[in-house]
Amino acid sequence: MIKIASAADAAEQLRQAYGCFPSGVTAVCALVDGIPVGMAASSFTSVSMNPPLVSVCIQHSSTTWPKIQPRSRLGVSVLAEGQDAECLALSSKGQDRFAGIAWTPSPDGAVYVSGATAWLECSLEAELPAGDHLIALLRIHGLRAEPARSPLVFHGSVFRSLAAVSGAPNGAAG
Repeated sequence: MIKIASAADAAEQLRQAYGCFPSGVTAVCALVDGIPVGMAASSFTSVSMNPPLVSVCIQHSSTTWPKIQPRSRLGVSVLAEGQDAECLALSSKGQDRFAGIAWTPSPDGAVYVSGATAWLECSLEAELPAGDHLIALLRIHGLRAEPARSPLVFHGSVFRSLAAVSGAPNGAAG
């Protein structure tokens, strides 16, 4: 066990430890004055079936969240394998994040990335402070899923592919 000696050490050590856990990647997007605005978020998780809730964690330094947070509807796209470029574009700073990305708006202003494995139409339910991030709790109002399409996986600071393991029981993870 390595003890964290300083705040500077902690950031790098925590980044390495957090990188040991694979995660999917989502895009959280909305129309702002008719223009798509969005960001990539890998800290996404299901929260509740009833009511239907998910969460994403957003850095306090985000300049995108304040633009989309007040919108009545947010589109959450679970990015699919092969959408590395879309993820990188939505993570970039100082450029048109949607240049070259196919997207679809909803009538209520949510934006969905085309080709994703799932799309959730959400509204902001609550925000909870959490250190240098905030947890945005989102209520799901509608969805579309294509579970046969593999998700984009981020692990150890690189994108990876899933491999099916034969013999694993359905719902083995609990």
